[in-house]
Amino acid sequence: MTQTIAPRVRTLVLLLLAATGLLFAGAGPVSAHAAVTGSAPQQGAVVDKAPTQVSLTFSEKVALSDDSLRVLDPKGKRVDRGDPANLTGTTYAVKLHGGLPDGTYTVTYQVVSEDSHPVAGAYTFSIGAPSQTTVSVSGQTAGGGVVGTLYGFGRYVSYAGFIVMVGGAAFVLACWQRGAGVRALQRLTVAGWLALTAATLGLLLLRGSYTGTGKVGDVFDLDLLGQVLQTKTGAALVSRLLLLAAAALFIAVLFGAYEKREDEEKRDLTFGLAVGGVVVSAGLAASWAMSEHASTGLQAGIAMPVDIIHLLAVAGWLGGLAALLVALYRAPADTPVDASAVRRFSRLAFGSVLALVATGIYQSWRQLGSWTAFTDTRYGQLLLVKIGLVAVLVGIAWVSRRWTGRLAEAVVVKPREESDPVADADADEKEPARAGASGSGSGSASAGKGAAASGRKGAAVSDKADGESERAAQLARQQAAIDTARRKERRDADPNRFGLRRSVLAEAGVAVVLLAVTTMLTSTEPGRTEEEAKAATSASAADASSAGALTLDMSFDTGGEDGKGVVRVDLDPARVGGNEMHVYVQRPNGRAFDIPEVKVAFTLESQDIGPLPVVPDHITTGHWSASGVQIPMAGEWKVSVTVRTSDIDQTTVSKNAQIG
Repeated sequence: MTQTIAPRVRTLVLLLLAATGLLFAGAGPVSAHAAVTGSAPQQGAVVDKAPTQVSLTFSEKVALSDDSLRVLDPKGKRVDRGDPANLTGTTYAVKLHGGLPDGTYTVTYQVVSEDSHPVAGAYTFSIGAPSQTTVSVSGQTAGGGVVGTLYGFGRYVSYAGFIVMVGGAAFVLACWQRGAGVRALQRLTVAGWLALTAATLGLLLLRGSYTGTGKVGDVFDLDLLGQVLQTKTGAALVSRLLLLAAAALFIAVLFGAYEKREDEEKRDLTFGLAVGGVVVSAGLAASWAMSEHASTGLQAGIAMPVDIIHLLAVAGWLGGLAALLVALYRAPADTPVDASAVRRFSRLAFGSVLALVATGIYQSWRQLGSWTAFTDTRYGQLLLVKIGLVAVLVGIAWVSRRWTGRLAEAVVVKPREESDPVADADADEKEPARAGASGSGSGSASAGKGAAASGRKGAAVSDKADGESERAAQLARQQAAIDTARRKERRDADPNRFGLRRSVLAEAGVAVVLLAVTTMLTSTEPGRTEEEAKAATSASAADASSAGALTLDMSFDTGGEDGKGVVRVDLDPARVGGNEMHVYVQRPNGRAFDIPEVKVAFTLESQDIGPLPVVPDHITTGHWSASGVQIPMAGEWKVSVTVRTSDIDQTTVSKNAQIG
């Protein structure tokens, strides 16, 4: 039976890794946590006079560098001057040179949101009248590309390392202290420490390129590293490395001096290790809380301690689960994990789940803000997946708890001084062999006394005795190996233990996918932020409409590769007669991109007018424009946009709007 378990474990692990990879593959290259909610001049606007500055308003505070805001003329030359500055609150501006000629200007921005994630994008406005432009912003890859992929992988490894290290140590200290001497548990915990340390160093090196150029060659740029060390995220990563040095000392004591202490001494050392372990673990968890979602937004002072408790609860449950799985499969036959240890872990896991539920409810309310955000935002959709996985995990844990109860009922724990019937039988079988060996030895000694005159015979007898002694030792080792194999076979044959193994393995499998989803959540724009940005954009569009302009945003999906995005139609002044129309095509993450064809049609169904087709001219990446668009009469017009993303993939989306 046990021979078939290892292949199943390997197969399941490979499947779980594949599922994790698919989850990461489905994630976008970067998820913006700060969204642009306003600009001056507005996107697509045509102004009569050249502005003195360009300003952008974000949904939260952002960090700027010297090149965070750039303004480029139609030939791609920079026309901004000085460094960007914070005007008020979340509004940032950069000054422009005077006397700018007419034409279409491109504004690019690349900033870091308050919760450490890079945000990049671009838009255009025109002075006097739109014109052709040579500027292309499709190459902006802040947070994406190879560096973005490596950074995302490093985040996953860091979370996994923290969970395995903290959970493994907690399992040994709180549930199965005999496990301190089990080599497999030692390797698991040390592997967690190594993974977290390596991932933290990697994130520190990648950070500058991740939030800046996105170039692999800039990973070892010392100037960028110096800038990173001055940021909140850099300080958090350095603090994590210092705490990992303390964690290394804790692990060394737990798996070194602790195992060798007597029971009386262990009690005092257990208390000290427990206090020190909680302090170090909480400090490591705080290195995430102080630099990511919890550190910004609503009730940050409450959210950060809650986030620390949440991370510790995850480590206690999932990390302890990994340690239990290793103990069930890899513990030596003479040191099997007992039912009492499994029961203690069950209580630890139950407490961790309660903490997860309580902190998770608070985090969900804080990050979503409304019930509709569960389905209308990517964060909410991922959160629903996470909740479903947690529910599955709790269900499997309930099955494991039942197997634990059966195991406790079936196993009778014997006192240490009680003899083992199998060992007694083996001893009885070996006793005659010992007697025979002893008799042979005494006979040889008598023969040696009788032939004392012969030196050669005495040497032969001595060699014979040494050979028999070596053979006896070899037989003893073989017998010990046979006894160990017999005990392992008897242990593995227990159906209750086998059932517990399978259920715990299934728990671990779901936990791997759950960790991947959790990592994706930390790099996804919170639902509350996304909805606030949408509301601000709608309000801005409403203001523009009341001022004589119309803006319509429509999501599309042509069904082909790279076929999803958002198309925006700006109509100015949205009145009867001639109008200026701008069409913008963006990816779901807000980046402009080009497609083969865009067509617009206007239909006034109440008067049976239209469709009136309009084919706009391509201006720049993701931007099309048409002048003199004639609207013959006022009414509720249907604005239809046909988007073609390849030779065979196209779709038409539409919205109704009051024009005139």
